[in-house]
Amino acid sequence: MKAIVLRELGGPDKLRLEELETPVPGPGEVVVELRAAALNHRDVWIRKGQYAGIKLPIVLGSDGAGVVSAVGPGGDAGLKGREVIINPTLDWGDDPRAQSAAYRILGLPDAGTYAEYVKVPAANVVPKPPSLDWEHAAALPLAGLTAYRALVTRAALRPGESLLVTGAGGGVSTFALQIAGQLGVTVWVTSRSEAKIEAAKKLGAAGGVTTNEPDWAKRLIAARGGQRFDCALDSVGGTLLDQALEALRPGGRIVTYGATAGPVKELTIRRIFWGQLDLLGSTMGTSREFSQLVALYGATKLAPVVDKVFALADAGAAHARMEQSEQLGKIVLRVR
Repeated sequence: MKAIVLRELGGPDKLRLEELETPVPGPGEVVVELRAAALNHRDVWIRKGQYAGIKLPIVLGSDGAGVVSAVGPGGDAGLKGREVIINPTLDWGDDPRAQSAAYRILGLPDAGTYAEYVKVPAANVVPKPPSLDWEHAAALPLAGLTAYRALVTRAALRPGESLLVTGAGGGVSTFALQIAGQLGVTVWVTSRSEAKIEAAKKLGAAGGVTTNEPDWAKRLIAARGGQRFDCALDSVGGTLLDQALEALRPGGRIVTYGATAGPVKELTIRRIFWGQLDLLGSTMGTSREFSQLVALYGATKLAPVVDKVFALADAGAAHARMEQSEQLGKIVLRVR
């Protein structure tokens, strides 16, 4: 099979198209012939050596959709030929509150979806909704699951509430806009780019402010007529997290799922205890949450926002686009 292989860390040029052996499924496994895969920032961080537990060579990629081409010994032969979306969460464990010690994400250390075929546990394939084409189906898994667990399970958002989403334009933040809209929640966004705020408004955001000035939380509250938020969803970290806390009402909550701006070096703790705030962490999600996510997109005929589609051989160019933060929504690789 053809696959994109990372053999040494560095720039996008380190992603090379190679011929590898097609995987063979073992007991409890299936092989999926991929039609499309999608990028995540995780892939870029691994390529650059900014991720824990890197082992080379590796086929990157957590997101993918395709057709089951082979079923392992003793497995359900009826799965063969099924159109599926792959759940990238491996070995979550039995506790829905948090992942197990064996938990990992498809694409490191297990070979991922930048390939014509990928081997995964049979339990990790879910029927593809007919309303989604291959590119949109492949765009759903990692970012969609992250947004779903953060908003539905961890934040427990309710109709009529308000939500602040930082870092508009990324995959998770775009899914958050869609999912929150289905929950009857009003969403405002932040970004360093006015263009991305305007794009978010077209996707359903009520408004937004840029974070280029340190007082952006005050400007945001003023834009809402003095109203603060019930909840915030943050992936940025850095100095932004403290400002996001300021934007919350007393008794509000914030869910954090990343730190793209680096570690939080300063945090006004008084905002948390005096404001009776809940600080919640979230990472990916369970198989049940993944099935619920796919069912939501199938029932509502929502479609993930796809920024641009590249050929598998052009994975390096796709990485360059993501690194430059040019995208709005998901960047996808067309495999077949």
